[in-house]
Amino acid sequence: MSVEIRRGTVRFVSRAAGRETKHAFAFGEHYDPERLSFGPIVCHDDHHLRGGTGFEAHRHTDLEIVTYVVSGALEHTHADPDGAGAAAEPVRVEAGSLALLSAGAGVSHSEVAVSGAGPVRFVQVWLRPDEPGATPSYAVHPDATSLEVPGVAGARLDVVRLGTGGTTTLPEAARVHAFVSRGALVRSSLAEPVQAGDAFLFVDEPAHEVTAAVPTELLVWSFRS
Repeated sequence: MSVEIRRGTVRFVSRAAGRETKHAFAFGEHYDPERLSFGPIVCHDDHHLRGGTGFEAHRHTDLEIVTYVVSGALEHTHADPDGAGAAAEPVRVEAGSLALLSAGAGVSHSEVAVSGAGPVRFVQVWLRPDEPGATPSYAVHPDATSLEVPGVAGARLDVVRLGTGGTTTLPEAARVHAFVSRGALVRSSLAEPVQAGDAFLFVDEPAHEVTAAVPTELLVWSFRS
């Protein structure tokens, strides 16, 4: 049993023209052997994009990639990994939407902030699938409050929104990763006040109740193993 509070202030930061990314785990030039993964999560990024900027076409294999748009809107495109097939029509992913890209045997995709929609913020999580080489797929779930990832047995994401003074119970599970995407939680027996960008990481913990200090949004991952 363990509880870790990972503050947003200790995330690794990468910057490029028009974007800033805060990494929860070792990524690219940022290496820390103590922060490589959490269960099947190998990447938990908080992206901030200027309109019209983002990530041009790049390739992934054997990852389940979950994107939650906090604010603004993203344009997503993807194509066959070998480029032989025509690229799919761009998909607009609005704030409050969840998107799941199963990269499987390989897929090329891009993610760019929609021009004229203002700055964009989105949280993206990469998970290791249970089986490699699956057929790639992509789906958007507008205004979703929960998502189960078929490629990772027992993986579930819940989007929890609380008003000031509202409470929720973080689930009992083998592993729980609860990220404060907006707002703040009041001081509790678990920690000093937890702010936007901070996260709880629980291993084999019982359920814990938390209370919002202001209007707050939580992205809560739970894993069966």
